[in-house]
Amino acid sequence: MILKSIKSVFEVKDIRKKIIATLVLILVYKLLAVIPVPGVDTTWLAVIMEQQKGLSFFSALMWWGLSNFSIILMWLSPYINAVIIIQLVGVIIPKIWDLQKEWEAGQRKITKMTRWLTLPLAFVQSYWMIVLLNTLAGGSIIDISNTSTVLMAMTIITAWTLFLMWLGEVMTEYGIWNGISVIITAWVLSSVPGVIMGHISAWNYPLFVWLLLATLLIIYIIIKFTEWNRRIPIIYTRTWREEKSYFPIRVNQAWMIPIIFAVSLVTFPSILGQILSRSTGETASQIGNTLLTYFDLGNPTWIFIIVYFLLVLGFAFFYVSITFNTDQVAENIQKRGGYIPGIRPWTETAEYLAKVSAHLNLFWGSFLAFIAVLPYIMWKIMWQSIDFIISAAWLIIIVSVILDIVRKVDSEMKMFDYSKFK
Repeated sequence: MILKSIKSVFEVKDIRKKIIATLVLILVYKLLAVIPVPGVDTTWLAVIMEQQKGLSFFSALMWWGLSNFSIILMWLSPYINAVIIIQLVGVIIPKIWDLQKEWEAGQRKITKMTRWLTLPLAFVQSYWMIVLLNTLAGGSIIDISNTSTVLMAMTIITAWTLFLMWLGEVMTEYGIWNGISVIITAWVLSSVPGVIMGHISAWNYPLFVWLLLATLLIIYIIIKFTEWNRRIPIIYTRTWREEKSYFPIRVNQAWMIPIIFAVSLVTFPSILGQILSRSTGETASQIGNTLLTYFDLGNPTWIFIIVYFLLVLGFAFFYVSITFNTDQVAENIQKRGGYIPGIRPWTETAEYLAKVSAHLNLFWGSFLAFIAVLPYIMWKIMWQSIDFIISAAWLIIIVSVILDIVRKVDSEMKMFDYSKFK
């Protein structure tokens, strides 16, 4: 049945071309990830990544670009940060908020602003990462005192970050779905065979079966959360009759954004502690050791786990509160002649929607926070680093992207079937 469905998909010329284009562009991205920055000594990087557990975790979030100091060292984090900043600034600056409501024309302007903001973010962030890695390596990776070498490395990293951003946009235009999301999904899935072979080669069959079942269970739960929404009944009053409709509020409103925010804060004390602990000053060294005691990602404490959980939950509420404008939704419902049964228009409608959204966000935020801290809880219980076949945090992205791709392909297949009857 599955093979038959795949065969029918490839029989459609347009879909086949999009899939091939997507695979070619993913291959280009994969090749870029193994090319190191010129002038950088990568000999000690493997040792550093093994010793600095916090840095290894941070590297995973940066799509493992740190492992060989590749030219896409920053991955797409500057672009993602730029997107988030534009969204946050849109709440403060009315002109940007109005652009978000102008559909295609407004989105083009916002995309242009995001690209320009990515440039300085990538340049500054590249310097910060170069200095961080060099400090942790004891100055053995790159000569910081040589300004021309540092500037060359920063320029190369920034340029290829912009190229990667462009590559994602090309994939969006000619590929099967959103280019950046597809790259993320493909890269995570490419690590699965290595994880499986690692368990098999170590003869960890009971642990492997347990992790496989746990991974499938988490995927099922994520699918349910992703697809679940609360349908708010709305009645539209027409000239001679009433029409009943629904306004859906998704449980998963914040996606992975809260984890991205929380990780930026929760990893900072660990990285800062690693730098300060190497300081010759007694006070700085003590502060660094204290930070490492409570925020060491390689040996997480319960304080770290609780802080991480609360940060994810807090950012979930914060992000939804600025992206889901209940006042605007209530106004649009009123303008279209609609109302929620038993709820007065305008203010009470907005308050009701905000209450429903908060309840749903409590479910998703708590689930997201639990997924984020689950590997650390497992470590505290079993005293060894254990994660699912695919990290639970990345599973949220993978499930969402695959579901969107399936819907996209299904809609195009229906269009293809319909066109045969014209």
